[in-house]
Amino acid sequence: MRFLHTADWHLGRLFHARSLIEDQAHVLDQFVALVRDTRPDAVLIAGDVYDRAVPPPDAVALLDDVLARIVVGERVPVVMIAGNHDSAQRLDFGARLMTGQGLHVAGRVGAQASALTLRDAHGDVRIYALPYAEPAVVRDALGLELPSHEAALGAQLAAIRAAHPANTRSVAVAHAFVVGGAVSESERPLSVGGSGAVAAGVFDGFDYVALGHLHRPQTLGTNVHYSGSLLKYSLSEACHAKSVSLVELDGSGAVRIEPIALTPLRDLRLLRGDLATLIANAADDACRDDYIHAVLTDAGALLDPMARLRQAYPNALAMERAVLARSGTAREAGRRLRELDTGALFASFFREVADADLDVDQRRTLDDLLAAMAASERESA
Repeated sequence: MRFLHTADWHLGRLFHARSLIEDQAHVLDQFVALVRDTRPDAVLIAGDVYDRAVPPPDAVALLDDVLARIVVGERVPVVMIAGNHDSAQRLDFGARLMTGQGLHVAGRVGAQASALTLRDAHGDVRIYALPYAEPAVVRDALGLELPSHEAALGAQLAAIRAAHPANTRSVAVAHAFVVGGAVSESERPLSVGGSGAVAAGVFDGFDYVALGHLHRPQTLGTNVHYSGSLLKYSLSEACHAKSVSLVELDGSGAVRIEPIALTPLRDLRLLRGDLATLIANAADDACRDDYIHAVLTDAGALLDPMARLRQAYPNALAMERAVLARSGTAREAGRRLRELDTGALFASFFREVADADLDVDQRRTLDDLLAAMAASERESA
């Protein structure tokens, strides 16, 4: 049995205040053509379909068009889950109506995980859809005390294993941060005031695990796999080779994963050099319409360098001056500071001002406040 696994489309994303909807439509046209050419048994979309809880209309229209071409046009079923950027309720709208057409959407967590059963020459394959959810949401659905993301996901997976038919291959589609995965700057943290990470071992027993959240394509172990994001969404991803994953599951449950590259309308590149040289080189650069982040090595003053750079590279997004860069020690300290979440930053600030650590009640109050702010931000962004 074969699947096309993809995730983290982030439809409607802005990058340096620029809409990427045209770029996303370009690669999704390739994806639909790939569905047509490879004829998978199902398409698996592992969350973060949209970039924010209330997506712009053109993002909604693009998703509608792509899913219609796959499900109705190519008659290939789709299993799609909500990620931490999506609104579970909005993505779930009409899910029961669309199931009959072959579009299986899991937005909200229920007492039982949504499942789709497919059959090939070797028997049944059951695909379980596990949308992203905070531990409190899973706790309410299952009626269990679940203090962490790992406990919440583990409880859902344990319930699946308990009811899973014997001698039936199993696939899990989930949105999570698995310990050991390589991160990028564009991924929103899954947890406020605690660890959102889960161990790969929580997925033991599944023949294939199709994950979303981390934007670099990567496999943990032999069968826990991130397909990666649709496009490069941060400078830290400039060296990534973006792809979707063609997964073959044989009769014994063994998997073979083949990355299939997508060609962006505009790539994201880092250029380094003095301004005059970069401008001169642009004349022979066949990809001058790419998104550019420039590091200028000029030592002297420059007059309106970004405007001049954009005359050569019209989609230049940002620039920095190497001469103004801080020392290596200060730069490393700044990097570590940026990696701290808001709760850790406030706790550090409190320690400096009050000469004491937050006590348990203060920390709980802070975590509750930050969680409420994060939820409000997802709804209003």
